[in-house]
Amino acid sequence: MDKKRLLIVDDQVGIRILLLEVFATEGYDTFQAANGRAALDIVRTNRPDLVLLDMKIPGMDGLEILKQIKEYDRDIKVIMMTAYGELDMIKEATDLGALMHFTKPFDIDEMRLAVNMQLGHGSSSQFATGT
Repeated sequence: MDKKRLLIVDDQVGIRILLLEVFATEGYDTFQAANGRAALDIVRTNRPDLVLLDMKIPGMDGLEILKQIKEYDRDIKVIMMTAYGELDMIKEATDLGALMHFTKPFDIDEMRLAVNMQLGHGSSSQFATGT
């Protein structure tokens, strides 16, 4: 079975490194981009299954990157990340095809669970259940 591919797009290097480490450990092929141009190049060359996309990136904002990803391939899943609670931008991202959004600082375990659920990776048997 092929490894699922995950692209992390954020201008903050610390967030990219954290997410790369978490999702590489989960068994994904991970890619990273600090700006829209690099992200779109990776989308075209590697066709990720899912993109974690920051809403605010210098040069080309997350909404523009999202539009171009969806024009290239509507099946690529996108989860938005934002440090800002701008409801109009979040609504527009959802209208453009984003599955959900996480507000920074996000809970890394919630992010990991959401990505695993979207990509059908892992199972609930990994988690302990209380009696």
